[in-house]
Amino acid sequence: MAETDPDLTRVSAAPSPAPAGAIPPSRMALLFMVMLVTAAGNTAMQSVMPSIGTALKVDDVWISLAYSWSALLWVVCAPFWARRSDKRGRKAMMALGLIGFITSFVLCGAALWFGLSGWLTAFWTLIAFAAARSLYGGFGSAAPPAVQAYVASRTPRAERTQALSLIASSFGLGTVIGPALAPLMVVPFLGLGLTGPFLAFAAIGVIALVLLRLRLPDDEPQYAARGAAVAYSSSSGAPVDPQELSEADEQEGEPPRLSWRDPRLRPWVFAGLVGGHAQAMVQGISGFLVLDRLGLRETPDAGAGPVGLVLMSGAIATLLAQWGLIPRFDLGPRAATLWGITAAAVGTAILAVAGDLHLIALGYAVASLGFGLFRPGTTAGTSLAVTRAEQGQASGIVASLAGASYIYAPALGVWLYGQSDWLGFGLIVALCAVVLVHGWLRLQSDRDLTKDRS
Repeated sequence: MAETDPDLTRVSAAPSPAPAGAIPPSRMALLFMVMLVTAAGNTAMQSVMPSIGTALKVDDVWISLAYSWSALLWVVCAPFWARRSDKRGRKAMMALGLIGFITSFVLCGAALWFGLSGWLTAFWTLIAFAAARSLYGGFGSAAPPAVQAYVASRTPRAERTQALSLIASSFGLGTVIGPALAPLMVVPFLGLGLTGPFLAFAAIGVIALVLLRLRLPDDEPQYAARGAAVAYSSSSGAPVDPQELSEADEQEGEPPRLSWRDPRLRPWVFAGLVGGHAQAMVQGISGFLVLDRLGLRETPDAGAGPVGLVLMSGAIATLLAQWGLIPRFDLGPRAATLWGITAAAVGTAILAVAGDLHLIALGYAVASLGFGLFRPGTTAGTSLAVTRAEQGQASGIVASLAGASYIYAPALGVWLYGQSDWLGFGLIVALCAVVLVHGWLRLQSDRDLTKDRS
């Protein structure tokens, strides 16, 4: 990338003052918690599923495919819940998402316990797991777009990248906590074994749900025809920015239905979808790669620790990107996207040749740092491309894109990796290259995206 491109080197001279009406730290902590709990639970699950699949004696690709139905439901349901949050309130949708997460984890843990205990065959165990996991795709998808829309509709345009990056970093912190705790939750108590993390994180989800219900103020819209911007800014009790009102007033009734094909969103949707497939493939392959390169196929119970260590290294790198690099260098959406996808390609190349735990962890960390820049970049770019009144729908599209990346990409990556290491990792690097070229040519400059609209 050329050094003369101002979008890639934009650094703020001084921190901007906190805007009037910004989200109070106590509320931001609650939003952070909602995202963190689900992220920690899901990465804890990812750290034990390769070992569970090996214990059940099923091919790796079937473990990856068990997530596909849930991901498809996420794609379909996330936009619906995002629109619903515009009418019913963000808090209600966050609570629904947590309930979906809790129920799904309890049932997933039960299905896998029956399978590992010999009560169900491997086939019916995976069917039951996929059915239980679908509750997360169908109802758990209500929470992320509600959190994103809550933040986006209350944050000034120039500061939205950093605000959304903070929320995105909750996933990063969750992916540190999840793999760190998962091996400790693999306990012989009541024969839980590898299913222990499922029930433990379901209990943590119940605590998060109670705190959300008690501590986050209700935000049911009082004037539905005004759309999200006026209703939620007014109900927050904070002063309403005149710019928000002017954008809301342009909407007569509800804002028009946003489409993935909207010209304002199309470049960001393409980048997010293709790059998301690359990220999903890396995540899908990583656990099985650890088992293969460290020779742990014969002792699957011993695999949770090394897999968790690799996932933790990636999570820490993601936090470095989202808590350190983005705010330190004031990276805008285009800059974060381009630099991120470049780092992701380099990390994937390292992962392809890694032969020991140290190099595997290094490659995964570099790739995760790249995706830790890329994801907030495309999310903020999608948000900034539309008006405040359309934030609920935009957040639904972002969540839907994230789900679309996991419908078949992890299974495809694992299948190609099973045929040849170079096929799997080569496709991932190629997808990163496509995003880099597309982003360089088509993504709107950061100056244009972050300037206030008149």
